Amino acid sequence: MRRLAVVLSCLLASAGLVLAAPSAQAADDPLPVSYSFLPTALLGGIPGSDAPGTNDWSCKPTPAHPRPVVLVHGTAGNRATNWQTYGPLLKNDGYCVFALTYGSTLPLPYPGALGGFGDMRASAVELGAFVDQVLAATGASKVDLIGHSQGTLMPNYYVKYLGGAAKVGSYISLAPLWHGTQLAGPITLITRLFGIPADQVPVCTACAQFAPGTGFMDQIRAGGAAAPGVHYVNIMSRYDELVVPYTSGIEAGMTNLVLQDTCKLDFAEHFEIAADRNAAVMVLNALDPAHPKVVPCVPVLPFLGGF
Repeated sequence: MRRLAVVLSCLLASAGLVLAAPSAQAADDPLPVSYSFLPTALLGGIPGSDAPGTNDWSCKPTPAHPRPVVLVHGTAGNRATNWQTYGPLLKNDGYCVFALTYGSTLPLPYPGALGGFGDMRASAVELGAFVDQVLAATGASKVDLIGHSQGTLMPNYYVKYLGGAAKVGSYISLAPLWHGTQLAGPITLITRLFGIPADQVPVCTACAQFAPGTGFMDQIRAGGAAAPGVHYVNIMSRYDELVVPYTSGIEAGMTNLVLQDTCKLDFAEHFEIAADRNAAVMVLNALDPAHPKVVPCVPVLPFLGGF
């Protein structure tokens, strides 16, 4: 029976499903890592749960990885759906990994099911409180941030205006939008027609704040987006369908990486980039530049990734 359970677990993991570790699994055994975003987000992202490998509040950083990593999800994500790849990946690599759900303002039956809808300034306050909780639990002086989509932009309000620069080492962004996205333009046009400020848009305030020229974007860009003392790395895809143009992720004073410049076989778009095997190596290199790994350049499909 034990052999059968192992075989079934391997088969399911290879199909892109994230499985909970068996109760008899040794603590040192690596967690399975999926590189397929859509299946794992749908099947593994149970509201109120944690992504595998995350939020172990007894974890203590090692000299090799002295800064805990905080994962910041995108719009409509939560701490489980967005990080089914990076939770186990980073845990296996020896990091203390934490993730929060922020901006969960919709009146849903399951609180925390959909995050990232609130005013990004308020979400930045939530992030700051969570970072303080992580620092207190781990004894570390700084964290590293990994964000996806809105999670690449909102944290910079915390860094620039809420004292976060002193508490953040590396700030790594997947599908960043430092210049906003043109897709948010129609939202702000409608709000102007009805006389609604972008910061008071119902349902999804953050969605309107993504538009270039909003008050929030002006604050992020004031004096340059990069905060002194923080190491920024941006990883973007030419096939991003939500950050338009994808070059919105390129910002002065930061390291800017385009997936397809390294691997033309990578067709990850806005969602799959958060589970992309090639991008994952770039992230590991950004966290630990003293021990760089070669990006494997494996083929990646939109939404489904690689197996």
